[in-house]
Amino acid sequence: MDAIIKKINRETTEPRSIVTRRPSQEEAEAAVRTLLAWAGDDPAREGLLDTPRRVTSAFKEYFSGYGEDPVEALSRTFEEVGGYDDIVMLRDIEFSSHCEHHIAPFVGRAHVAYLPTKEVVGISKLARVVDIYARRLQTQETMTAQIAHCINNALAPRGVAVMLEAVHTCMSMRGIGKRNVATITTQFLGEFRSNPVLQARFMELVRAPSGGYSF
Repeated sequence: MDAIIKKINRETTEPRSIVTRRPSQEEAEAAVRTLLAWAGDDPAREGLLDTPRRVTSAFKEYFSGYGEDPVEALSRTFEEVGGYDDIVMLRDIEFSSHCEHHIAPFVGRAHVAYLPTKEVVGISKLARVVDIYARRLQTQETMTAQIAHCINNALAPRGVAVMLEAVHTCMSMRGIGKRNVATITTQFLGEFRSNPVLQARFMELVRAPSGGYSF
């Protein structure tokens, strides 16, 4: 089947950001050395000499989502689906992100579904959207809404449902110190918002046994 490449108005899917000067590699590494000294260690000791380079390299990977466009990931769609018009769902998409308040990791799974109109998108692209938003400084609530609205604006489906379940180290490793506490957030749009039966079907699919597939 032939793919359709669509141009999407990004102003409706991505918030405007304030343009700031990006520090140089040297400035970023200097900032890491400052934090190491502030924490009480000696940035000049052998074990920490290469830490600034390693940290900045890790940050490039952790926050690579700033350099990627989630809308672009959904721009290629397919119309030849044999009349299929029911739920398309990806379940148990593993992700790791960082809390924007403490830059502490939170790790979990995303469940994403939409009701297509006449077009569908490659299923891996939905996982890609989750990954792009996860690789930015986030709150779980914001990330849930961003994923849902991105899919809604890019595909114009009849409805979108997104559920995130995650454990936050900013809660388990500091502050109240509670481990193994899952935070659950949901966002329903279109028919998933207006139709309780569809919401129930989505939640049923989320909780159904996986069948143990592994490839």
